[in-house]
Amino acid sequence: MKTALPDRVAPPPAVAGPRSRSVPAFALYGETNAAPLELMHIEEIAQRSRLYEWEIEPHVHRGLYQVLWVAAGRARVALDDVLEAVSGPAAIVVPPGTVHGFRFDPGTEGMVLTLNGRFLIEGELQTAGESLRRLFSQARLLCLDGADEAAEARRLEGLLRQLGEEFARPDATDSPVVRWLAQAVVWRLAEHCARRVSDASMDRQARQHQALLTRFLLLAESHFLEHWPVSRYASRLGMSTPSLNRLLRAAGGRPALDYLHERVGREACRRLIYTAAPIGRVAVDLGFEDPAYFCRFFKRRIGLSPGQYRAQHGG
Repeated sequence: MKTALPDRVAPPPAVAGPRSRSVPAFALYGETNAAPLELMHIEEIAQRSRLYEWEIEPHVHRGLYQVLWVAAGRARVALDDVLEAVSGPAAIVVPPGTVHGFRFDPGTEGMVLTLNGRFLIEGELQTAGESLRRLFSQARLLCLDGADEAAEARRLEGLLRQLGEEFARPDATDSPVVRWLAQAVVWRLAEHCARRVSDASMDRQARQHQALLTRFLLLAESHFLEHWPVSRYASRLGMSTPSLNRLLRAAGGRPALDYLHERVGREACRRLIYTAAPIGRVAVDLGFEDPAYFCRFFKRRIGLSPGQYRAQHGG
C-alpha cells in the first residue's frame, strides 16, 4: 500500500518540442520504477513537490484517480489543454488519463490523495462506486473559498488529515478505517459537485436524465477508442438510439455521434501535441485502420490537417 519517496530530485526528462517528447506515466510522480499502485496513497503536497522545486511536470496516471487538496497557498494548474490559477481552499480532481501538471507557490499546504478505484468499490456499498463516477466524470477545480463553504472546507481538511494519519500507521493495509475515510472524502466532494451543478428544484425525470447523461459520458470515456456504434451505447444504457440522441440534444444540442467524434478529436489533438509518434501511428492507436481517413476526419473536426495542427503547436 505504501511507497517510498524517490531519491532523486531532478524532474523527469522534458524536451521543449512536442515532437521529441512524450507525457510520462507514473503511479506516483517521479517514481519511474515503482510498482503499480494497488490500493491508495496519501501525502502532503510539500513532501514530493519541494523535491522538484514546487513544480510537477505534465504527466498522467493510468487507471488511477487523484485529488489534490490545496488547503492554503496558490497553484498554477494544467489539466489537458486548460490552464488555471487556484488558491486554497480548493480541490483539484484528476480522472485517469488526464494530462496534468502543477506549479505551487513555495510553502503551499495540502494533501495529494491517489486511489485505485477498486480500493473504494470492491466489496463495498454501491454508493461508493456512484460517488467515484460522479466526482471523476471529468477533470475539475472545486474552489471552496466562499463564506458559505468554510464549514465544508474544514470537514474535508479534517477527513484528509485523519486519512493521512491512519495511512501512516503500520497496520494501515488491514485497517477498514482507511477505506472508510477515503470513501468519505470522495463522497463529500461528489456531493459538493452535485450541489453546484444541479438545480434544487430538479424533478425526478430530470435527475434520471442527468444520471443517464453521466453514464453515457463515462461509457464514452471507456470505449471511444473502440469506435462503438451509437446503438451499442444506447443498448448498454437500456435506451433506443433515437431516445439517446434526444437526451443528448436536450442536454447539449448535439447527437451522440458528435459527442463521440469530439472525444476522438480531442484525444487526437492531445497525442499530436504530446507524442512524437508518426501521424500514421497516431491514427492506428486511435482505432483508424486507414490513416488517410483519419486525416480527413481530423480536418473536418479541427479545420487543419494533423500535420498542420502539430506544426502550429510546436512540432
